[in-house]
Amino acid sequence: MKKILSATLLLSSITISSFAASAQSPLYEKLTIDSLETQNNKDKSISWSGNFWVGTELNKVYLYSEGEKPKHSSSSSENQLVFSHAISPYWDAQLGVEYDIDKGAHQTWGVVGFQGMLPYFIETRATILAGSGTLGLRLEAEYKALITQKLSLTPKISTALYSKDIPSMELGKGLSNITASLKLSYEITREFAPYIGVQWTKNYGNTNIFNPTDETYFVAGVKFWF
Repeated sequence: MKKILSATLLLSSITISSFAASAQSPLYEKLTIDSLETQNNKDKSISWSGNFWVGTELNKVYLYSEGEKPKHSSSSSENQLVFSHAISPYWDAQLGVEYDIDKGAHQTWGVVGFQGMLPYFIETRATILAGSGTLGLRLEAEYKALITQKLSLTPKISTALYSKDIPSMELGKGLSNITASLKLSYEITREFAPYIGVQWTKNYGNTNIFNPTDETYFVAGVKFWF
């Protein structure tokens, strides 16, 4: 915990210095909700995923949040606060902290990540986690295929791996989970788009022993930004 607090103080120092150095650059902010949806799974969950950032063209502070609330149990979420610096026209390097909650248990991580665009406009994010003597790796990739100017199909895949078991968080060593989805959305405006889709998620190894999951289900929701 002491190392994570030190990293947070260092992050704050870097952020303040960076914004001071780029005081002449305009300051922007944006809220993006990538998904706010109901899931027709066994838990009848409501889930969300989004981020808010404030900063300049080169330096930003991001707040990410992703989670779900099953109908008859408590919610779980992963929440990150990171400083992000552009290292190329299409890639940012990120440093920060993450706070996870799962059914009353919690876990704090130090975070190093990279976010950017692969060839063929594949949006990608890779995050390395460190906390409580455990390392984690999360990967996600998404591609938006335009069918018309307003109608699009978006496949997305994400996975997570850990170096040790964390039973309190129902996370197991090795490959923990793979989730893949395919969503059809229609942009009523550039800032607002409802969608429907199908999602598959499966737990592996000890994660599947802690929380057996292998299901495919329909989803419906909205995404918006401003």
